[in-house]
Amino acid sequence: MEIAYWIVGALLALFYLYAGGKKVVQSQERLRPMMGWVDTVPMPLVRVIGVLEVLGAAGLVLPPLTGIAPWLAVAAAVGLALIQVGGIAVHLRRGEARLIGLNIALLVTLAVTAWLGTTWL
Repeated sequence: MEIAYWIVGALLALFYLYAGGKKVVQSQERLRPMMGWVDTVPMPLVRVIGVLEVLGAAGLVLPPLTGIAPWLAVAAAVGLALIQVGGIAVHLRRGEARLIGLNIALLVTLAVTAWLGTTWL
């Protein structure tokens, strides 16, 4: 279980570090082609979501790696899952039901990560 957590957790951390980093540093115009929803959400909220994703990525890896409060990894997975629930809601509200596949895949993977974290942390 520990190896499975590290594989899934590290891949998720890389994904969220990249996605969150883009939301933090790129302009609305640069984000728009990949994330059309940035037009309907205030840019400060997009930045907050990006910061939360970067912090969540760190939370998936650093606590179990250091052994300091490893339960925070489970909290990070749950927090990132809540971000995905919000993403699904935004897409559905915008009539973009066909775009929620990635959100659902990430949500399921985060749920598995949280479960894996509870089995050995």
